[in-house]
Amino acid sequence: MKEEKVILVNEKDEKIGLMPKMEAHEKALLHRAFSVFVFNEANELMLQQRALNKYHSPGLWTNTCCSHQRDGETNIQAGERRLKEEMGFVVELTESISFIYKAPFDNGLTEHEFDHVLLGKYNGNPIINTDEVANWKWMPLESVKIDIANNPKLYTEWFKVIFDKFYNAINITS
Repeated sequence: MKEEKVILVNEKDEKIGLMPKMEAHEKALLHRAFSVFVFNEANELMLQQRALNKYHSPGLWTNTCCSHQRDGETNIQAGERRLKEEMGFVVELTESISFIYKAPFDNGLTEHEFDHVLLGKYNGNPIINTDEVANWKWMPLESVKIDIANNPKLYTEWFKVIFDKFYNAINITS
């Protein structure tokens, strides 16, 4: 199987090239990414537990899904594609905040991403792809905030950063 390429970007999210995903993570180069946050009618966030066979952060809890845009794909198209691949459903997504973050891992890889947060609404149960996802659950945002503070090792490094930025952004705008 051909390795997926990521879109290398500058600090303005302008494309500067393509690179195999692993190489970009090994070199900690800035690349485009997205994080999907799906909420139900009770305003609970759908979290996923990463599959135990993932090459980094296996078994940790994170946002509904996340990945990298493919060359020529919009943020929304990428989010809808990956939501279907990982969680087995598609919903209309809207763009929220975006920002740059850097998160090193114990295995020598680093996420250095220009991340676009995408929002969606859904009230059903996902049909998870067990190659990607071990489990899932709904949680109120305040409970997520408290649990991350009390149990940070249960969550992915990027989700802790993204959740904090997202949580602060929605509290400023609401």
